[in-house]
Amino acid sequence: MDAARPVLAFRNVAKVYGEGDAEVRALDGVDFEIYPGEFVAVMGASGSGKSTTLNILGCLDVPSSGTYDFMGVPVETLDRKQRALLRQNYLGFVFQGFNLLKRTTALENVELPLIYRGTPARERRALAEEALRLVGLGDRMDHTSSELSGGQQQRVAIARAIVTSPAVMLADEPTGNLDSQRSHEIMRLFRDLNAKRGITIIVVTHEEDIAAYCRRHIRFKDGRIASDDVRTPAEAAS
Repeated sequence: MDAARPVLAFRNVAKVYGEGDAEVRALDGVDFEIYPGEFVAVMGASGSGKSTTLNILGCLDVPSSGTYDFMGVPVETLDRKQRALLRQNYLGFVFQGFNLLKRTTALENVELPLIYRGTPARERRALAEEALRLVGLGDRMDHTSSELSGGQQQRVAIARAIVTSPAVMLADEPTGNLDSQRSHEIMRLFRDLNAKRGITIIVVTHEEDIAAYCRRHIRFKDGRIASDDVRTPAEAAS
């Protein structure tokens, strides 16, 4: 991937829901670029536009106007099937709810995206095992969700997100269901994956201590970007 070219770019993006008196302008002329290897926090109060931004970034929605480019491709020109393929092949998702299949093992949960891709069974298992070891769960591969703590379940979800080697990982309030200690463990894992594996990570959060792990903070207010700040490595590590 060309580090000099943005992997994601919003160009004057607006998103409008409803019409007339019921119109809600969730995004109003938003511009930003995210480059390969960045670690970004998207912040803002409820209704500020951060969730709408995440939905568009994840190809779950498209702008009402403006352009969203993913690796140079204008996403709004793609049909639903093409957007689904883009999600499948280039994006990894981590959610507040872990979204694991409860009666299957950690290994089987991590294999799921590879099954959808048609990856052969032996290769699929090897990749899933590697991803679980990478998130510190090499000794929990055969445990089901009910046998794992909340922090461990989120690690399984992260392994599932990275097993396909996505260009970008999108994390929506990834620590929302975790206590403080587990939250910081998960954010340190994100930081390591970003630093050591070069994964571009975008974390949507409203918590300052969670955002502190990220190098860049994009803050939304009333559908617009209120600030866009880059911190030094020392500041982000503190």
